[in-house]
Amino acid sequence: MGRGKEETLALVYLDYAATAPLDPEVQQAMREVEGIFGNPNSIHRFGQEARRVLEGARERIASLLGVRPREVVFTASGSEADALALLGVALAKGKGHVVSTDVEHSAVLGALRLLERLGFAVTRLRPDRFGLVYPEQVEEALRPDTILVSVMAANNELGTLYPIREMAEIAHAHGALFHTDAVQAVGQVPFRVDEVGADLVSLSAHKFYGPKGIGALLVRQGVDLFPLVPGKQEGGRRGGTQSPVLAQGMAVALEKALRLLPEESARLLALRRRLEEGLLAVEGVELNGHPERRLPKLVNVTVKGADGEALLLAMDLMGVAVSSGSACSAGSLEPSHVLLAIGRSPREARASLRFSLGRYTTEAEVDRAVEVFREAVARARA
Repeated sequence: MGRGKEETLALVYLDYAATAPLDPEVQQAMREVEGIFGNPNSIHRFGQEARRVLEGARERIASLLGVRPREVVFTASGSEADALALLGVALAKGKGHVVSTDVEHSAVLGALRLLERLGFAVTRLRPDRFGLVYPEQVEEALRPDTILVSVMAANNELGTLYPIREMAEIAHAHGALFHTDAVQAVGQVPFRVDEVGADLVSLSAHKFYGPKGIGALLVRQGVDLFPLVPGKQEGGRRGGTQSPVLAQGMAVALEKALRLLPEESARLLALRRRLEEGLLAVEGVELNGHPERRLPKLVNVTVKGADGEALLLAMDLMGVAVSSGSACSAGSLEPSHVLLAIGRSPREARASLRFSLGRYTTEAEVDRAVEVFREAVARARA
């Protein structure tokens, strides 16, 4: 039985905001240490060998991001890092008020809901139509009992970038801690903790071509953190046996991402503009997110009058992989909370697509995506 035309087309992956493929150099670096199976917390030579790899990776990550090695707490994901930041700080304090936004990642929003159930007060800041939240909003929301401000560095659905350095300064002036979910920012735009001034920073390796299953929470020395997973590992802040292999992969991936950043950022920005021009040339297509203050890799659009699910499926059938929003909400019938927060109706939010470019994206793939998009829109409106 022969394959149809659509099945023979080369596939185009434009969902790098959901995950990036494992870089071959990173994979090779992990293979070089995969035989080191000891528990890094054991005192015998097998454990010492594993600990050498683990701590070497921790030191490299710390140096690249402007923190001390002991301020790097390995986690299983960026979502866990977010939960540890918010719940860990709040539970260590015991009571108080937390400020965040309506457009945070679902991991942060879930932690905020739990804090409310535990009796903490929470203020969520509303964004403007570009998805931006401003330092003045943070300052107005602060109260005498505010213990933590949490604002992401870059939005995972819109790509909008936030003025987190100014927000951190405002939080500190009022005696509050500042956390930023930098999962989409680290490796994509210039980012160092010592320049941003955050007390807690979440990151995830697979967003910058490292392995899945490992992230980190960077915790400024002196910040009290209640462990969500009890144990003696990670300085008592996160229990569980660490993986030297994954830590090695994360460190190598981060080094390469930061080394390539200037050149890659410029390349992606040119591709993004090419993609935007093609998408917005289609009638009834509107951009979501800030037109300029945005990650170089990300374009989110709403297609007026289209059926969103039909649009997504049509593009996939024609060989182009994009998303309707955050990968963490895939399969949900609910419209994107981010798009609703910036003023989109539920129908418009469901008729929106996120295109995210990456290291292996080519001009030909961008042109192919635009061509497929045009056909998919025609199908979805039929």
